[in-house]
Amino acid sequence: MRVLAIDTALDACSAAVIDTAGDRVLASESREIGRGHAEQLLPIVESVMKKAGVKFDAIDRFAVTIGPGSFTGLRVGLSAARGFGLVTKKPVVGISTLAAFTAPLITQDQAVPVVAAIDAKHGNLYMQMVGAGGRTLITPRAAGLRETVRAVALGPVRIVGTGAAILAAHWPAKAPPPTLVEQRAAPDIEWVARIGAVADPAQAAPKPLYLKLPDAQPPASARIAQR
Repeated sequence: MRVLAIDTALDACSAAVIDTAGDRVLASESREIGRGHAEQLLPIVESVMKKAGVKFDAIDRFAVTIGPGSFTGLRVGLSAARGFGLVTKKPVVGISTLAAFTAPLITQDQAVPVVAAIDAKHGNLYMQMVGAGGRTLITPRAAGLRETVRAVALGPVRIVGTGAAILAAHWPAKAPPPTLVEQRAAPDIEWVARIGAVADPAQAAPKPLYLKLPDAQPPASARIAQR
């Protein structure tokens, strides 16, 4: 199976093509840009497809990160992936950024749980904790920093994500320290592709994973009354 994966959920704009036969990465490209995903994504996809030496009709599945992350960035990636799927009539699967952060570490070592932490600003984190075999220990959620520390600082853990350093900096002095703190601007796009290859399209819809409402909300007086 050949999978084209794209990620625009956080600060990176990334794409990769893998062939599951032999777990071969045919091409991969990632640029840490912060903003401007809409302008960067299609050129990156074009570059990756050219390097991989494949055309869109040779892609068997598309994978895209669904969040949590930037509302604007998520829409860019999801729109592109859905468009690719519509044109080629191939399945599109959505992959959580939290799962993409934890997967490589759990694959390397299942003995120590992994906490994926994404900075949600204003003292909040998007987080998930997984253990052996990728078993969910704490489901994906948005939580305050203190609440997150209380939930995960119960034993040795590894921390990864855009909020890894923040979480580690507030670790309780009496708790076992994290065995790994991996600050990353975005998940590894090659792992987004690998997870996408094994995801069940019926259970992994390409829909945004919003764990909290946007910060900016219209005032109640500005909302249209429902009749």
